[in-house]
Amino acid sequence: MFGRFLNSQSKTITSAAFILGSASLGSKILGLFRDRLLAGHFGAGDELDMYYAAFRIPDLVFNLLIIGAISAAFIPVFTEFWARNQKEAWLIANGVLNLFLAVLIFLSIILIFFCPMLISIITPGFEGEKKEITVALTRIMFLSPLFLAVSNIFSGILQSFKRFFVYSMAPIMYNIGTILGILFFVPKIGVYGLAFGVVLGAFLHMAIQIPSAKFCGYRYRFVFNIYHQGIRKIIKLMVPRTIGLGAFQINLIVITAIASTLASGSIAVFNLSNNFQYIPVGIIGISFATAAFPSLSQEFAIQRKKEFAPPYSVRNKYLTGFIQKFSSTFRQILFLIIPLSALIFILRAQIVRLVLGTGQFSWVDTRLTAACLGLFSLGIFAQSFTPLLSRAFYALHNTLTPVVISIFSMALNIGLSFLLVWLLTFNNIFYDFIFENLKLQGISEIAILGLPLAFSIAGIFNFTLLIFRLHKKLGDLDLKTISRAFFKILLATLVMAEITYLGLYILADLVNMQTFFGVFLQAAGAASIGFLAYLLIARFLNLYEFKKIINSIR
Repeated sequence: MFGRFLNSQSKTITSAAFILGSASLGSKILGLFRDRLLAGHFGAGDELDMYYAAFRIPDLVFNLLIIGAISAAFIPVFTEFWARNQKEAWLIANGVLNLFLAVLIFLSIILIFFCPMLISIITPGFEGEKKEITVALTRIMFLSPLFLAVSNIFSGILQSFKRFFVYSMAPIMYNIGTILGILFFVPKIGVYGLAFGVVLGAFLHMAIQIPSAKFCGYRYRFVFNIYHQGIRKIIKLMVPRTIGLGAFQINLIVITAIASTLASGSIAVFNLSNNFQYIPVGIIGISFATAAFPSLSQEFAIQRKKEFAPPYSVRNKYLTGFIQKFSSTFRQILFLIIPLSALIFILRAQIVRLVLGTGQFSWVDTRLTAACLGLFSLGIFAQSFTPLLSRAFYALHNTLTPVVISIFSMALNIGLSFLLVWLLTFNNIFYDFIFENLKLQGISEIAILGLPLAFSIAGIFNFTLLIFRLHKKLGDLDLKTISRAFFKILLATLVMAEITYLGLYILADLVNMQTFFGVFLQAAGAASIGFLAYLLIARFLNLYEFKKIINSIR
């Protein structure tokens, strides 16, 4: 009975997104607890700078080899072969698993050897012991991509079978592993315990998915055939996606390099605020995109068979089902992400103070992190739609267009990062404006604010180009329906924002703002009143998205 529950299939995109979003919420709460432990134990200083910098090279390898294959290639190809020959589909799964593991092990050995030189490139501001510790942390963390490689193949299998529940538990286990590292490893071996916690989290991420993958029928076989038609197709489809992810990882490396030259703690402030902005992106944007991807892929495959006269063109009457699913998913993301972005912007100071304002995390750290979060929140909507738009292209077997757009966006981000940080390193109109609004005295660290602002602008640019190209490719995205929903949602959000602001000022006089409990009551009370008003207005405006989500919850 319990096994059936764990391995049950999701019947609709919204119900699958609800499962993924709920699990993502649990994972993000654990992530906030992890960040609170990190902030309280280390503060925004050298230790966290080294910890976050050590992620860059292992993450680069993992993202290039694994994430690109799973998100863009494995699921469509595995689904296609499963419909024709199940034995061949399992052969492809094992072949991809063995191939990627072999390549990962080979690359990891080489990069571990050259690690000191690579760390000097990505963190030019690190010297002496700080650099040596970062190298050691990086070498330990090279174990995590091996576990995550296996885990993500299992994730692709579970997504293909629409078994999202166990798949959604994997990130929770990852965060549990990192938290255990902070609580039990750090007291014994110091900052190195953080790296071992990451490795433990990666192992748990893999372990929880093994039983469910076996339930689907997976059995490990040693298969190493790079000439198989399916494996070659996966490699072909993943190449553009890999290039795009490479651009994104290079972008993060450049940001880390810039931040390493600024005040101590700048890397930590950027990453901590970035973690906050990814909470709604992960819970809503990625959850809906992940849930919709198998359905969009199947819809395209089904409708493609109805095209009788080759060559095939996506501009035809048979793609109405694809467009309807895309439009419905887009509007549901819109319904949730616009008000959440507004709430995060309004409550940014309270959020950072509640989660990170403890131990070694100073008031200056809190103010700078809140300011970064406010700038990140301007682009949350764009970051949330990008996964759906990219997967729409992947479902159409087009991995090149999102990659080209991503490369242009990352180039814009890097250019803006240098420009905006430079503008904030000396007295000018931008420096004075931010200095005055932060209400800080003698703080020169505000140059870090140029990084989240550049990130948000580049994200909006990326979103705009993606939706423009997808509309041009399909000829129709049901934009009239989306536009009507957007204006209703925007109206409800504006009313919510006014009520939330009013609630903050009223509750500030009723609670003790010098205590954790008082700040929590102020933020929770104002957010609850504001979001309740949003839901009431949405119901009054008869928003279809409101009804759709409520029915799925029921």
